[in-house]
Amino acid sequence: MIQDLTTEYGKIFEEELINEIVQVGTFKEVPEGYKLMEIGDYVRGMPLLISGVIKILREDEDGDELLLYYLEKGDTCSMTMACCMGDNKSEIRAIAETDAKLIMVPIQKMEEWTAKYKSWRNFVFNSYHVRLNELLSTLDNIAFQKMDERLIGYLKEKARVTKDDIIHSTHQEIAYDLHSSRVVISRLLKKLEEMKKIKLHRNYLEILDL
Repeated sequence: MIQDLTTEYGKIFEEELINEIVQVGTFKEVPEGYKLMEIGDYVRGMPLLISGVIKILREDEDGDELLLYYLEKGDTCSMTMACCMGDNKSEIRAIAETDAKLIMVPIQKMEEWTAKYKSWRNFVFNSYHVRLNELLSTLDNIAFQKMDERLIGYLKEKARVTKDDIIHSTHQEIAYDLHSSRVVISRLLKKLEEMKKIKLHRNYLEILDL
């Protein structure tokens, strides 16, 4: 675990903090599709992502989901941190988009490390800043972009974070992430295929020229 931590966080955290994380952290390997956190759960630990991608979702009153942002290696979830600090229930759902490795840090250490380590404090504040910008971008997309533009942006971002032009998602799963309907997404994907931007297959699609 210390080698993985040093590789991904060695330039961010001092050696003393790395050693503390090793002592109290819990290493986890999770497969694609694994639900790391559910809405309404009490948050007992904060994730430090070593490898892989995790998607963060919100849910409305009808149970429909909206993709907020992705976490990549070297990231943590600021919304999780907010729940940790207030001992509140989670307001997000976290699902492994790919196989992932992460270290769960006990919430009891967050306040202590914020006071003790400048590097941890900077990491937390920077995480809030990055996630806030991503949330504003999501809000802008919903408010100002048409669904076809949002779909193209979604496919590009998913290909970027997974480093794969093959998108292993059904039309319904894409609709969930974009808070849309399967009928609308299927129609737009078919249009993109006719434009030779993508190639549709059963339960996955291939990006050709987006």
